[in-house]
Amino acid sequence: MIGPSIVIKGTVSGDEDLLVQGRVEGSIELKDNEVSVGQSGRVTADVSAKVVKIDGEVTGDIDGSEKVVISKSGNVRGNIVAPRVTLEDGAKFKGSIDMDPGESAGSTVSLAAQRSVDAPAEDLAGTPLEQKSG
Repeated sequence: MIGPSIVIKGTVSGDEDLLVQGRVEGSIELKDNEVSVGQSGRVTADVSAKVVKIDGEVTGDIDGSEKVVISKSGNVRGNIVAPRVTLEDGAKFKGSIDMDPGESAGSTVSLAAQRSVDAPAEDLAGTPLEQKSG
């Protein structure tokens, strides 16, 4: 835990969960763990973690490999990349969100597109278009 009176400038990395109640300037890299920014936490850094929860303020880009949650007291200025993002009612956010579904969704789209090309054309009633009489 980084307490309310602690200020860290530089890169924070490690192999355990982190709760920030103080200030961090630089970057936070805990790829396989959880980073929580408490209500008194002020982070001016890019954050990369498995799960990121924001109750305080973050200025910087956030990369959550599992999910990112911004609570009603949270304030984020930066871009978010995560498969799941939650913005609670009252949360403040300025930036972009990229919810990259990964390769599995891309192959599903390709399959669906291929099926629609191979399937015979039908009208809305399900009647094949070539059998429809005018």
